Order: sequence, then structure tokens, then C-alpha cells
Amino acid sequence: MATVQHWTGAEVKALRAAKRMSLKEFAAHLGISERQISNWEKAGKDISPRPVNQAALDTCLSRSDPETQARFAHLVGDSLVSASQGEASVEPIGSSQVRHPAVGSLMVKVDGSVFLSGPSNEPVWLPAFYIDVHPVSNAEYSLFLAATGHTPPQHWEDGKFPEYLADHPVVFVTWKDAAAYAEWAGKALPTAQQWEKAARGTRGNVYPWGDQPTPAKCNVRENGVGSTTPVDRYQSGVSPYGVYDMCGNVWEWCSTESRPGRRELKGGAWTSPFNRCTPSSFNDAAETMCDDDTGFRCVVPADVLEKMLNG
Repeated sequence: MATVQHWTGAEVKALRAAKRMSLKEFAAHLGISERQISNWEKAGKDISPRPVNQAALDTCLSRSDPETQARFAHLVGDSLVSASQGEASVEPIGSSQVRHPAVGSLMVKVDGSVFLSGPSNEPVWLPAFYIDVHPVSNAEYSLFLAATGHTPPQHWEDGKFPEYLADHPVVFVTWKDAAAYAEWAGKALPTAQQWEKAARGTRGNVYPWGDQPTPAKCNVRENGVGSTTPVDRYQSGVSPYGVYDMCGNVWEWCSTESRPGRRELKGGAWTSPFNRCTPSSFNDAAETMCDDDTGFRCVVPADVLEKMLNG
């Protein structure tokens, strides 16, 4: 597949023609105004869209069917560069992993860019952030309890987790429990869109590993595991950024408020049928909900964490 080295109004016009869309349809597809598209096309080679729009155009082209890409290539010709010469892509798995300097958790960078969000794959821009590679484990959560005296999960005996669950995600935590941990750790709960981007990548994958429905790549009801599993078990199910358990194992609290007193949950759990675990799907619960299949992970804005690491 070929990609555009630098978008101008001429390539924008060619892409719209190749997709056989009206101005209105193309503007809606990119999530910008018809007037903006019209201005680009009129200016031709004399105008370049902003980086956020360049990224949206890259994504639009990459997700086009082969016939559309062939029409586009015919229209623009030497404006293209082959993928082997420099197509932008997500960094290789694990290449941007760091340890959070305060709590030591493994995090990975999700670069700032447009990604395709929700069931309808709407282009959305998000700035760069780091996200926990794994859900917060019982062992990690116990450090928070020891430091703060926060109430332990209800199934822990004498305030301690069973040793065999040390590397399993913590459960029986309310949204307020999760938010309290995040604040203590110098982090935050992810927004629903941050979580989804980390799970799907930029190009609208249905699942973290791609578009094939493969329940064996995650801990869901169909597999009959019947409980949580270690946070690093499902290596073949990692996301394009190398993030684990974005399908199954535990539902994960997000910071996004769906309505007063309710927050979004993402990812499905060991109790969930596979078709409920699609990262683009919506789910929410009361902030006070506390169950054996619900946990969380955290994020940090990229500039904040990088300042901590370099300071």
C-alpha cells in the first residue's frame, strides 16, 4: 500500500474523487466542515492541511478498499511514496515502554494523533499519553492500601490478598476506589476515548489484535476459565501498542461520566460473552458498583510523565 508524503489540497481533491464522495459526505467522513474541504480543493498545491487533518487523511486513505486506493494512485501519481520508504506506523510493540518513577508500573506511550473511534469509526484527535501496560494488580493495589489506609477489597482476608492472586487484576473496587488509587499514584483514570485508542490503535481495528473474532486471545466466558487470570497471560491478544487485557479479564473503569453518578466501563471481563468485549462498545455503571469482574488501569499525559522521567 502507498501513502502520501505530504498532503495538499490537490491530494485531498483526488482522495475525495477516488472515494466517489460528495463534499458533504467527505466532510462528514473526516469530521470537518464542507467549507474547509472546499477551501483546500480550491487552493490545490498551495495549501497544506494542519497535522491533525493530515493524520485523518492518512487514516482515511489507509482504510480505503484496494479499488479506491488504485483510483487515488492513478490520480496523484508522483505524490505517493511506497510503504517501504516511510509509511507512518505505530512504533513496534514495547519500544516506548517506561517505568513510572513513583510506583514502578510499566507504561507505554500512545502518540498524539487521530484515531477511529466508536462503532462508526469517527475520526477523533487525542494528545499523547502513557497508559499502564497491564491492569492494576492486587500486589500493586496493596502498596496503595499500605500507604493510605484505604479500605481493602471485600474478598481480601485480614486486609491481604491471597498470594496466588498477586499478579491478577484487583477487583471489587468502586470507581471512587480506582480514582483514589490513580490520584495517589500521580496518574488518572483514562477517558473512554484514551482507553479505546490504546486498545484499537489508530486504524479502527475491531479487536486489539485485528479484525478476526478470536475468543482464545482473551479471558472471556466462552473459554470457561471462570475467574481472573494473570495480567500478562494473553500475549497474543495485545493491542497495537503492546497493551494487555483490552478484551476480557476485567471490566475497566474510565473517567468519562455517562450521566451523573455513572461512569463508563471498557473491555468486558471473564464473566462476559465475547461479543460484549469489543473495545468500541459502550457500557457504564454506577460509581458505587463493586463486583468480582471490575478493575482498572491508569494513564498520564505524555508531557507530564516525560518531565518526571527527565527531571
